[in-house]
Amino acid sequence: MMNSKTTRLKNFALTLALGTALVGAFVYAAAPDKPAEKPVQGAGKYFKPDEMQTDGSVGTQSGRVNYTAVAGTLVVHAKNWDDVPVPATADKEDKEAAAKNPDAETSMFYAAYFKKGAGAGQRPIMFLFNGGPGSATVWLHMGAFGPRRVVTSDDSHTPAAPYNVVDNAYSLLDASDLVFIDAPGAGFSRVAGKDKDKAFWGIDEDAGAFSEFINQFLTKYSRWNSPKYIFGESYGTTRAAVLSNMLASNYAIDLNGVVMLSQILNFDMSADGPQVNPGVNLPYQLALPTYAASAWYHNKLPGQKPADLRKFLGEVQHFAMGDYAMALQAGAALNDQQRGTIAQKLHNYTGLRVDYILKADLRIDGGMFEQNLQDTNEMTTGRLDTRFSGPSLDPLDKEADYDPQSAAISSAYISAFNDYARTALKYGDGRKYFLFAPLKDWDFKHTQPGSNQALQSSPNVMPDLAVAMKTNPNLRVMLNAGFYDLATPYYEGIYEMRQLPIPRKLQANIEYKQYESGHMVYAHEQSLKEIHDNVADFIRRTENVK
Repeated sequence: MMNSKTTRLKNFALTLALGTALVGAFVYAAAPDKPAEKPVQGAGKYFKPDEMQTDGSVGTQSGRVNYTAVAGTLVVHAKNWDDVPVPATADKEDKEAAAKNPDAETSMFYAAYFKKGAGAGQRPIMFLFNGGPGSATVWLHMGAFGPRRVVTSDDSHTPAAPYNVVDNAYSLLDASDLVFIDAPGAGFSRVAGKDKDKAFWGIDEDAGAFSEFINQFLTKYSRWNSPKYIFGESYGTTRAAVLSNMLASNYAIDLNGVVMLSQILNFDMSADGPQVNPGVNLPYQLALPTYAASAWYHNKLPGQKPADLRKFLGEVQHFAMGDYAMALQAGAALNDQQRGTIAQKLHNYTGLRVDYILKADLRIDGGMFEQNLQDTNEMTTGRLDTRFSGPSLDPLDKEADYDPQSAAISSAYISAFNDYARTALKYGDGRKYFLFAPLKDWDFKHTQPGSNQALQSSPNVMPDLAVAMKTNPNLRVMLNAGFYDLATPYYEGIYEMRQLPIPRKLQANIEYKQYESGHMVYAHEQSLKEIHDNVADFIRRTENVK
């Protein structure tokens, strides 16, 4: 049980991407701290860029796409690094300044796919990343939009190897060139140098590394005049909000669009451990529609099951922001009769027992719901995708001990990518692929736009996205979410977007799509098809190509 707000934030963020239990299962060995053997353009003190090029072809819904794949790394330095060498004849002051030049650097891995025969200036390019923080981008790569994808069971544990890897008919290569990026220290990315942890493992530091990577990539592959998009999932949406503003303010890079999947911009909205932040009731309200969808899916609602899920959730949303909100705000002023009425309504929407709801003071957090929805069967409900269930590790625990979806599909993704990288991309021989960076800590301090000070509070990057939209009023934003996601409940994302501090007319630049799936909406094939079609359409409507 988390006993502080700081601990809650660390644990929550480290589990936004898949495979919490796998973080400790990968032994991390940093690259040796020695200079490159010979000068290489773009090389640093510890790393030098590399790449491996192959050709491929994939049959998509729009027809066959022939592509060139490039798997490689770019070297990114810590903030305030100066690339101007100091000559031996420099004066003492210049040499002292050079000695303070940040030492840390990261070798960031990417897998890029370029459609053959397409003009770079007319072809959109999309940069994609998962979350964590500190997760490799294996999930979006092998599950959603890369040219090959691993097939997993829809809502149950995928049997062990051999796994089925198929041509991905839903690859976004039919609409855009794609660049999948591993965060510093994750996947095939590495970090090295003095204070390397502090240099890259924090909200602002991480976004700074990604912004520098994109800047270098646009130069290396002559893509400055291409329509540009970023796609972030989970904590990747946090990164995308900061990154969208950082690219514009630091590099004068206007994006055509930002695509969010399973959004979390204000961490005070999280359904993970809100009890450590008493007085803030929104997490309970915003998670309620997901509780209702989950109870609907598992046939735990009392009475007749509503035929129309979306209509039912609209009713729950209205209750959550109306009567339920007022009851929570009343706190101890709520009398017994009023408490009983609200508890009964919550029972009708969640299937949880009335006496349990009353004992919880009308406030059910995510872990409690996951542990108790199917408690009569001693089954734990999934967090990332509540369609999944697994045997409870301890039926007497207050909250869920693990996530059944992570356990169900992680092995398939990791095994499939390790094989694909080496056999198809011809990259990674002799190297380990780390699902997560070996984070000892993550710096959640964040300097919001217009501030000179990093705030000691729960992260909230809504102002970053707002500034990006105001300084680039043509920027389009697309929010995608699954009804069965309890890591980042879908209604939480809607609430955040509606609260952005932007002119009312800019709200028209935001569009919303929901799916009958979970955090990784693409784990459900029908939802994968839908999100592909929606994102491809979004690109075609915003690429500005004449």
